[in-house]
Amino acid sequence: MDSFEINKLIGGLLGTVFVIFSVGIVSDALFASPTPEKPGFAIEAAEEPAEGGPAAPAAEAKPIADLLANANAEAGAAVFKKCQACHSGEKGGPNKVGPDLWDIVDRPVAEHAGFAYSGGMKEFSKDGAEKWTYDNLNHFLTSPKKLVKGTAMSFAGLPKDEDRANVIAYLRTLSDSPKPLPTPGASADNAAAPAEGEAPAKPAEGAAPAEGEAPAAPAAGEAPAAPAPAQ
Repeated sequence: MDSFEINKLIGGLLGTVFVIFSVGIVSDALFASPTPEKPGFAIEAAEEPAEGGPAAPAAEAKPIADLLANANAEAGAAVFKKCQACHSGEKGGPNKVGPDLWDIVDRPVAEHAGFAYSGGMKEFSKDGAEKWTYDNLNHFLTSPKKLVKGTAMSFAGLPKDEDRANVIAYLRTLSDSPKPLPTPGASADNAAAPAEGEAPAKPAEGAAPAEGEAPAAPAAGEAPAAPAPAQ
């Protein structure tokens, strides 16, 4: 083999290497996926308590009476549009995938005429003894399947307190005689503490003073009380 043939082989080999190297560079440039400076979203994981430590307390749900005190029925009518694919709300309205919701507040559960309720809903109704109270409506709209095991309702629920309260306030209006709203309960602290400027309640007449407390001074002309015998 002469030198010319050897040079041809070496040139072909170098040309092949050059083409492969060039293709690799171009591919990296076309299909590169640089790391973004700022992630599109962050996934926050709940921090688990240390081993043996107490679990974090769950957030206490607000009573429906307190939520309804500031509810807006007009805003609830807008949220109710999500329900209209399955429910009607007019008087004498038709049953759809779900029953008509006219006069739903305080209506016995699973007792609307002409609708075939699921076994789970019938069990929850306790033969009509259970009613759609404000509280039941609130819990059902939060998570239907959590309140009524085996319900056929596929709606995931309304997680926002404001949305649920507004919808319930709107459902209340779907009646010839809307049911009274529940009274928001006063907190235990406010009930126990005296009002501002009000004197604390006096002990009952004849009651013994608390331990370490001096006995009350006798009224004018009244003999001092005899000390209680030791026990």
